[in-house]
Amino acid sequence: MSRTLDLFVPPIIAHRGARLRAPENTMTAFHAAREDGAVWIETDVKLTQDGVPVLIHDETLERTTDGVGNIADKTWAELQTLDAGAWFGAEFAGMRIPALTEFVAFARDAGLRMNLEIKPCAGRARATTMVALIEVAKIWPESAPPPLISSFDIEALAVAAQLHPAWPRGLLLDEWRDDWVEIMGQVGATTLNLDEELLTAERLEALRPMQIPLLAYTVNDADRARFLLANGVHAVFSDDAGALIKAIR
Repeated sequence: MSRTLDLFVPPIIAHRGARLRAPENTMTAFHAAREDGAVWIETDVKLTQDGVPVLIHDETLERTTDGVGNIADKTWAELQTLDAGAWFGAEFAGMRIPALTEFVAFARDAGLRMNLEIKPCAGRARATTMVALIEVAKIWPESAPPPLISSFDIEALAVAAQLHPAWPRGLLLDEWRDDWVEIMGQVGATTLNLDEELLTAERLEALRPMQIPLLAYTVNDADRARFLLANGVHAVFSDDAGALIKAIR
């Protein structure tokens, strides 16, 4: 196991920041996760029409902003006119969609670890991965443990392997695939990141001898987290990392 993955202590990753306490994937949510004791923060990376990597989960704007339409059709300047916080609560009105570089600089200065999920819009896997990793490499110190790059998109992981082979990669699955070992081999994945509902007791028992670092998403129940961590899961993603960190101590 790499030195990068040895540092999942505590073994809780803040999923899109502290997204139960603040609007997901905003700087406010990332700061809150750090205040809650999270060492690792996960976020989602997409590309604007004019090639700026930004942090937002959905393909479209409607759920988490006051905008309408596809991320891929909007410029960075257009996104900066949108409110990304009021949907969550009036006190968060005025929050903006952050650029990837803003988050990377924050994580660097705060001594945090990053899991960057490359979440490309249709047909933009190569471009999203290349631009995102190039921008991260400009900011992230070579002396610091590298970010974990994860994706459901196999092309994105393959491009990440070409650009930064020493950076760990995580294969994300929301449905079980019997060919996951072959896929991990193709892209040189370091971790297998699974929907926690896929991790039955029987499957955990079968996976344990393979000694592959397992990351489970999204776990907000303390009892479930304890069970997974006691049965071979290396770390869990949580929407309320602070509460889970306190509960499993």
